[in-house]
Amino acid sequence: MNTATTTLVIGKRGLVSSRDWFDWLFAALIVGGAAFAFSLYGRSMDVYEKGILVCSVPALILLGWGWKPLRVLCLVVGAASLLAIQLYLRQTDAFGADLAAGEQQFWLKYVLSSQSAILWMSVLTFMSTLFYALGLFKREGHSTAEVIGSKLAWGAVGMALIGTMVRWFESHQIAPDIGHIPVSNLYEVFVLFAWLTTLMYLYYEQRFATRALGAYVMLVVSAAVGFLLWYTVARDAHEIQPLVPALQSWWMKIHVPANFVGYGGFALAAMVALAYLLKTATPRALQIGLIAVPVALVLVLLGFRFGLTLEADTRAGLDGWARKMGALAVFLAAAVVLRKPLTARLPALQQLDDLMYKAIALGFAFFTIATILGAFWAAEAWGGYWSWDPKETWALIVWLNYAAWLHMRLIKGLRGAVSAWWALIGLLVTTFAFLGVNMFLSGLHSYGTL
Repeated sequence: MNTATTTLVIGKRGLVSSRDWFDWLFAALIVGGAAFAFSLYGRSMDVYEKGILVCSVPALILLGWGWKPLRVLCLVVGAASLLAIQLYLRQTDAFGADLAAGEQQFWLKYVLSSQSAILWMSVLTFMSTLFYALGLFKREGHSTAEVIGSKLAWGAVGMALIGTMVRWFESHQIAPDIGHIPVSNLYEVFVLFAWLTTLMYLYYEQRFATRALGAYVMLVVSAAVGFLLWYTVARDAHEIQPLVPALQSWWMKIHVPANFVGYGGFALAAMVALAYLLKTATPRALQIGLIAVPVALVLVLLGFRFGLTLEADTRAGLDGWARKMGALAVFLAAAVVLRKPLTARLPALQQLDDLMYKAIALGFAFFTIATILGAFWAAEAWGGYWSWDPKETWALIVWLNYAAWLHMRLIKGLRGAVSAWWALIGLLVTTFAFLGVNMFLSGLHSYGTL
């Protein structure tokens, strides 16, 4: 006689009943931190800023409860930021903390000031990319290099957030009318892009239980960090500047971060698409696509360079981008040659395709929200919801591109190499909307010129 064993599931543990002591400690610290911030700065907040602070508390608690590593990250960033603030407050001037005197303090000068923390973010990002790449060449079994790469990526996110929080504090110490959330110029939003994209990847790394994509995703983050360092040296971009009148709005606090969740999702999807193509496409298709596309872009840039009457700065910018596209072609050619070791540890194609879809869907949702918020902001600042400014026009092009991608996938069942090529080329469109408009076009959104 066969005996069957039946498992009776009484019920699922609820959101509250399943919490452990660390979850409740985390929640208490978030609530306490928000109350402390309100007690210090509540009088300076308008009703919208108070609403953002109140809504951020349950959102952050739920995110920390749903993704355990985020709790540790929040607590470390909060403790380090408070330490930096206390070190600054030991030296005061007419406005508050004396930033110049504070830089004489060892921990501020080398670790916790905003610029030091962001430089540490840059170093950790490059090191993370290197270790992830080394992990690709391990044929079988557990890769210690990838584990180190993941931990370094977490460190980069932590230092970026510490730098952001401390920079926010520093801006308020310069003068009463200068303080603002650090998402107002190219330097600040590149930091935002770096940690947001890395954090999104780290979530998917845990969700899909694979670190093999780290080398691909951290590559685009490293490229952003490389641009950030160049921009810092070339333009002294790390200097905190007052906000222009149009940016002195609470809309900036929600529009810009939402936009960059979109950019991060699109960048993540593009690098997964690159991995997908290296794993599946024939060598000839890769040569034609991955190498010919940047070469074609070089020719287009040189065509603009020699075919139009341009200012000297614009010509120099085109020359620089032509060199960058040439370097990209060389890099992609090397990727084609090394495609076997680069793809040996990648997840299954179905998993890559699913991750690409999820990243684009998340990015598109936030980009849509950001576009709507931007329209309301434009109505308040300039008197109209839409003015066909170059930035607005290219934002619409980006939105239509990914709307069409999602439509073709959900309605027509688009999968495989075609959707991967589309996602990869979509990153070029997004990059032009983000950077190219600032370089070659002028308009109402020209806050971060190159």
